[in-house]
Amino acid sequence: MTSIPDISLNNGQTIPQFGFGVFQIQPKDTVAAVSTALKAGYRHIDTAEMYRNEAEVGEAVAKSGLDRGEVFVTSKLKNDAHEPDEARQAFEETLKALGTDYVDLFLIHWPLPTRYGGDFVQTWRTLEEFYREGRARSIGVSNFQPHHLRRLHGETDIIPAVNQIEVYPYFTQDEVRDFCAEHQIAIEGWSPLGQGTVLGDPVIRSIAERAGKTPAQVVLRWHIQRGDIVFPKSVTPDRIKENIDIFDFELSAADVEDITLLNKNERLGFDPDKFAGM
Repeated sequence: MTSIPDISLNNGQTIPQFGFGVFQIQPKDTVAAVSTALKAGYRHIDTAEMYRNEAEVGEAVAKSGLDRGEVFVTSKLKNDAHEPDEARQAFEETLKALGTDYVDLFLIHWPLPTRYGGDFVQTWRTLEEFYREGRARSIGVSNFQPHHLRRLHGETDIIPAVNQIEVYPYFTQDEVRDFCAEHQIAIEGWSPLGQGTVLGDPVIRSIAERAGKTPAQVVLRWHIQRGDIVFPKSVTPDRIKENIDIFDFELSAADVEDITLLNKNERLGFDPDKFAGM
């Protein structure tokens, strides 16, 4: 069984550094994909209300034979439920769908600066309720930039444990990473392979050839050595197993630097300062 390192969060909890993402996996395929991942050694599943597959994630975990405490489950607040009462209802729906009385991590999915008066602060205070009740073991944010985080730091009681942001070799997000490091906020990288755009890069392919690994494995290893928490997704069993097979080799410091220097500030996803939600 693959041994996956844990990351210590700023509230004393720990999170597996490597996990399995279910974004864009259809509900009909989710149980099989998550079951394959759990059998391959994954113990961290990242879902969201907007993905519409929380129930299938919960079903796969329940069928796995693993104790609930052995699987770290993350979900995220949907974008049309930022007002406190709506956030409370949405959180109850998440717990019901997952078939559990707590989640390990619950995130505000987007800051939504043009909706609800841009008042993600009151939304965060609602997540603080879930945390104090013990129904969310940790709480965090997703797609927040330093100026969003400064507002939370100045106006609320609890520092986010995690900020989940788009990170891949062409978009390293150094400013966000530096702010989060200063405030002990762990970085999770979504779309860690840049939707496959970096896998043909000559630098990455050269390193992969020398390491006897695939380009995807090299990029995932780069994330791990930089301290990112990542959760690649796939519905292909062989790819699910291949992705986790990155803990039997290391990149040199020069390799890590060479990949980092590929940065082009090339965002593939939505701009958090403009995205109004769906």
